[in-house]
Amino acid sequence: MSLIAHRGFAGVYPENTRAAFGRAVGADGTTITPQADVVELDVMPTATGEVVVFHDTDLGRLTNAPATLADQKVWETPYETLRKLDVLGTGESVPLLAEILDMIPESVGINVEFKNPGVDDVRYGSLDADELVERRAVWEPFVERTLSELAVSSHEVLVSSFHEGALAAVRELDGSVPIATVFWDDIEAGFRTARRHDCEVLHVPWNMVYGTELFNADYHAGPFDPIDLVELAHEEGRRVNAWTVESWYQADQLRRAGVDGIIADYPNLLQYGASGGVTPDSTAAEPPLQSPDAPPQ
Repeated sequence: MSLIAHRGFAGVYPENTRAAFGRAVGADGTTITPQADVVELDVMPTATGEVVVFHDTDLGRLTNAPATLADQKVWETPYETLRKLDVLGTGESVPLLAEILDMIPESVGINVEFKNPGVDDVRYGSLDADELVERRAVWEPFVERTLSELAVSSHEVLVSSFHEGALAAVRELDGSVPIATVFWDDIEAGFRTARRHDCEVLHVPWNMVYGTELFNADYHAGPFDPIDLVELAHEEGRRVNAWTVESWYQADQLRRAGVDGIIADYPNLLQYGASGGVTPDSTAAEPPLQSPDAPPQ
């Protein structure tokens, strides 16, 4: 099972920063080998057209932006301004996608999640035919810009999104790029999107995985119908990665269910459990978590 560093292991390192990715992939001079098989990062545009690695819509939580800028959208902000802000007290500026690609070893995969194309009105989940055409057009300029930067990289790349319009734009512009649809609150709708665009991968919340003690646990949505999405996905030739995993116990449950990868906030989660010689306590209770990736309702 693959270990995917969520924003560079955001549970222990400052998310979506050079420092975090450096630690996650062994490129910071202090770790010898990569802790992750793949790093996951979020992208959106600036007002001046650059592709930056950043999760939030506005600047307030993640940077030291003054009050006058804290509520400003990333895509309304010139890169020259972003470059002067400090991300999470690291002394680092908001990184460009190209900078992160340059620092990550070619042996480590990249999962690029499309967060926003630079508009206030975004649509989550599965779309009807007319809306899909409209949303694809909205996403295409930013997707094309991002794919052009990924094209010069030698990394194995996976593109993912909650937004069907983004996935449709990737397929339209370069059908060779593997894509993953991020499931939200509806298993059937997620498969509808996956089949429409022939997604190679499904990204599902960990409490959506049937056959585990995690199924329908208190996380971000549910309850879900008892559909074995891992079995169904594998029958259709699709891989399944679960997000966002916080403990070795969750990782072990997902491994036993046949999940192909975990998108995790912490390293070392695969060193225990079924393949690590430790038998999990089936009565252990996992505390309820809030989803860090949940789209706004």
